[in-house]
Amino acid sequence: MPDAANPHYKSLFRRTLEECRELYVSSATLCATDFPQLLPQGKAKKTLSAKQFIALMDDLHRALVLKVYFSVVEADRKWSSRERLLAEELFDHLWGKRLKGEELRVAARRLAGDTSTLKWHSIVRPFDQIVPLRERVGTLETLVMRLANLIARADGELHTAEARAVKNIQDELHFNLRPIPIDEPNEHEATGAIGQQAFEKLKSEAEDINAATRGTNVGPAVQPDVHEATRGQTRKPDLHEALAELDALIGLERVKREVRTLTNFLKLQRRREEAGLPDTAISLHMVFTGNPGTGKTSVARILGKIFGAMGILKKGHLVETDRSGLVAEYAGQTGPRTNAKIDEALDGVLFVDEAYSLVVREAQDPYGDEAVQALLKRAEDDRNRLVVILAGYPTEMDCLLHSNPGLSSRFNRVLSFDDYSPLELARIFALLCEKNHYKLAASARAKLMLGVTELYRRRDRQFGNGRAIRNLFENSVRRMANRIADIRELDHEQLMLLEGDDVVFQNLPAEWMKEFEGRETRFRITCRACGFTTEAPGRYLGQKVRCPKCKQDFLAEWGEVA
Repeated sequence: MPDAANPHYKSLFRRTLEECRELYVSSATLCATDFPQLLPQGKAKKTLSAKQFIALMDDLHRALVLKVYFSVVEADRKWSSRERLLAEELFDHLWGKRLKGEELRVAARRLAGDTSTLKWHSIVRPFDQIVPLRERVGTLETLVMRLANLIARADGELHTAEARAVKNIQDELHFNLRPIPIDEPNEHEATGAIGQQAFEKLKSEAEDINAATRGTNVGPAVQPDVHEATRGQTRKPDLHEALAELDALIGLERVKREVRTLTNFLKLQRRREEAGLPDTAISLHMVFTGNPGTGKTSVARILGKIFGAMGILKKGHLVETDRSGLVAEYAGQTGPRTNAKIDEALDGVLFVDEAYSLVVREAQDPYGDEAVQALLKRAEDDRNRLVVILAGYPTEMDCLLHSNPGLSSRFNRVLSFDDYSPLELARIFALLCEKNHYKLAASARAKLMLGVTELYRRRDRQFGNGRAIRNLFENSVRRMANRIADIRELDHEQLMLLEGDDVVFQNLPAEWMKEFEGRETRFRITCRACGFTTEAPGRYLGQKVRCPKCKQDFLAEWGEVA
């Protein structure tokens, strides 16, 4: 592996630092724009502003990169010339000033002591406790481990103490970051925000990093463009952007067509209204049915943007909840709780996950019935300011709608979300790789296609779909980190390449994999130019091949198991 003096090496290091900042700042912006109810509270239970939360997350990004750097370089109690070169890049990233000589040594000594007291859980806490950010855990782990490996190999080789430090960092991340449960009933319940006590501790620790920064006398830290980061809160949603986001989703073709049809109908209604013609009354409340991980929440969020862009809803934001967010434990509390949640969603979309749990069929459930009645009343009274989406398993949702005439009449639009096909699951995995700057070896592509095909064949209603693939990706990244941990000479391509051994399907029996060992599986690949389908060995996946019919070269990115 080239050492830190190599321009390409330094460029990769700097780019990884910048991606760390982008991850933390964009995550703060996501919470501020799409999940403001999950922003942490400071003193006097006052919710932080978007600007304050973005600044806090940027401070945590500083803590992260400093913690990684000093955890590795201090492992062998030496500070080499190559590690000092990376320190120059690091401090320039943080402060916009390149330190040299004694000034660099003083800053490093000061920060090494300050960062030694920082706890890993404090630095990554938002990605563990703010539920929407758990989807970014894989990206966080990817960047941290890439940064740690670059620092550990700054001298062109990996020493035992540095390898141990890298492994300790990986263990800390694994311990402090929870994966997304496949069967998580509600992704954004009230506990999805950082509690006040935990936040105060988090804020205090972030301020310690700021104090350390100020103590180096190198000038203020480089701040993100907060105006740019928060601009989306006041900018009206754009219809073309929302529809492009819909089109970019993998699969869901039937759902996309229905959303497009609804959008076109609403456009027609607007034109008729502008022409002075009577419009047709239509209920925008709807039902989403499908197994977990099929994109229901993503589509609901996009629908909110579409309605906001068209002026149907003033904001178009999404508020997610489930039974626990609507039904109280004691008499007289359910109505106020349900109405409070609806008030939160006014001028936007209220997404009720596992909505069938509002009514317990096996026994009397007065609290659940009260929540349903309050929901029905507000859905009718506030129909010009609110869109309600009820979501859950198909059979249970059908029973819920038939249990109450008011539900079936007001929620007469049903969108069915099918399970992803094996090819779509593989493409979701590839998209995660692309976002996190990973490449897939042909062996990984072949094994992935074999595994997702088998998972699809064995699937039941608990099949995790996209969530299962996200967990598979994150586990693959961890296995890859373990695989390369002891490799002494490692080039930058190996830091980004997932091999077949990294992809392990923990939910499939060991006998399944043995069936494919020792023989090469063939895959059906289709020429994009002429549509001709042929079979090829797995080693050709991800490679350019020549079509035997039209003689054109094309990328055999994926192929169905033959």
